[in-house]
Amino acid sequence: MKAVALTRYLPIDDPGSLLDVQLPRPEATGHDLLVRVEAVSVNPVDTKVRAPKPHVEDAPKVLGFDGAGVVEATGDRVTRFRPGDAVYHAGDITRPGSNAEFQLVDERLLARKPRTLDFADAAALPLTALTAWELLFERMPYDIDGGGAGRTLLVIAGAGGVGSIAIQLARLAGFIVIATASRSESADWCRAMGADHVVDHRESLAAGIGRLGFEQIDAAVNFADTDRYWEALGALLAPQGHLGLIVEPRGPLDLGGPYKEKCIGIHWESMFARSRFATGDMDRQGRILERVADLVDTGSLRGTRSATLGPIDAATLREAHRRLESGATIGKLVAAGWSG
Repeated sequence: MKAVALTRYLPIDDPGSLLDVQLPRPEATGHDLLVRVEAVSVNPVDTKVRAPKPHVEDAPKVLGFDGAGVVEATGDRVTRFRPGDAVYHAGDITRPGSNAEFQLVDERLLARKPRTLDFADAAALPLTALTAWELLFERMPYDIDGGGAGRTLLVIAGAGGVGSIAIQLARLAGFIVIATASRSESADWCRAMGADHVVDHRESLAAGIGRLGFEQIDAAVNFADTDRYWEALGALLAPQGHLGLIVEPRGPLDLGGPYKEKCIGIHWESMFARSRFATGDMDRQGRILERVADLVDTGSLRGTRSATLGPIDAATLREAHRRLESGATIGKLVAAGWSG
């Protein structure tokens, strides 16, 4: 089967950073589905795994942690799917990814793709939707059915992939949503996703939010730079507020000061925790994706694909990685279709 893999950790402008390869087609056993991949999207985790390092373990390594396609075959313990089902998924970071014509994915991590989306739009959603949902509604003490009513939520990096979904889910939960952006295009995107207010993250958060008439905020989710905003968020968050994080800090953080004095809850989200550690609730991710698909099909959530590249090959994915590493992308980049 065709696949795109890395054999050495290199900068993305090196043609050897991602290569077109031929690999054996895997066979489905146990809880696995063999998915014929029709579209993939790129995420920061792809670029971080590919970034320069001394060597590659288990080369060639196939990346890709978002995909949409059709079930080709099922393992002997599969109960929820059958060949021909159209599905979407974020997969498992410990296994070969979606940048291949065929991928094995545990049935507990998948759902049928939204009926109203094509494969490209569906592939843009899984990782970001799971990250935002788990952080807001499972790590933080809120729920989608009115759990944010009357509360303010700050979304740092609202125009990114996770931010685009978090804004929408927070609005469904009843939050007053304030997003950060720096360019007019990204600010417009945040508003299109449903943000009530947008502030420029190049200036002081306190000043920007103060001009909106808020002295403090009830909750924040930081999808950009944990270290950069740590002190500012400690000052802005209300007593007994909550902070959600996904980006590992570069250095030690002071957990005292306002975080201790105000009893602020700090919540980490890692979307791959359930699959990495085979937790007893792995199937929860499939259920979340089912709920997301329902919300999309009823018009309550919109897709976040901003551009489609193609076909799925090394040159296309190198370009997608390059754009993502530029820091200027809005929404999600998708690659669809295989050549030949």
